Amino acid sequence: MIRLASRPTSEYDISRAETPRSIDFAFSSRLDQTDVPKKANTANQHASVRRDHSTEMAEDYVEAIAQLIEEDGECRLTEIARHFAVSHVTANRTVGRLKRVGLVQSEPYGPILLTPAGRRLAERCKRRHLIVYSFLLALGVPPEDAAVDAEGIEHHVGQSTLQAMERFAATKKKVVQR
Repeated sequence: MIRLASRPTSEYDISRAETPRSIDFAFSSRLDQTDVPKKANTANQHASVRRDHSTEMAEDYVEAIAQLIEEDGECRLTEIARHFAVSHVTANRTVGRLKRVGLVQSEPYGPILLTPAGRRLAERCKRRHLIVYSFLLALGVPPEDAAVDAEGIEHHVGQSTLQAMERFAATKKKVVQR
């Protein structure tokens, strides 16, 4: 367990964060130094994180567009802007990028439609999100926290980790149903 005595004053202004006054480390008795890799390839790890970050917005947008189409029958730019709490200009720029890479189709003042590639991506994102959310619930995380945390975690989970999460959540679900 790591306990930080203070937090940044703003989620986005990390430069104003105070240095933690106390950090407590409590390691599980099962964890020992042999469990930690001797030398991690940090360049590959950082490259992977940067790659994940570069696709996060596209994934979030196509997932939201699919959800809005499912709920309302269509998706308009104003709904996207409202969904993400961003300006109309920001939403328009992002949709333009999605259009350039072939994930959406739209005409000025018309609805936003997912291309077949956009639909496939949205389905994969939704499935991954549900697996991470179910996993967090299986760990005992409150539903509100699991929903928020799953939104960030889903973009950084590798396939083998996702499969393990799915197996764990399914196992816990079976135990609870008995």
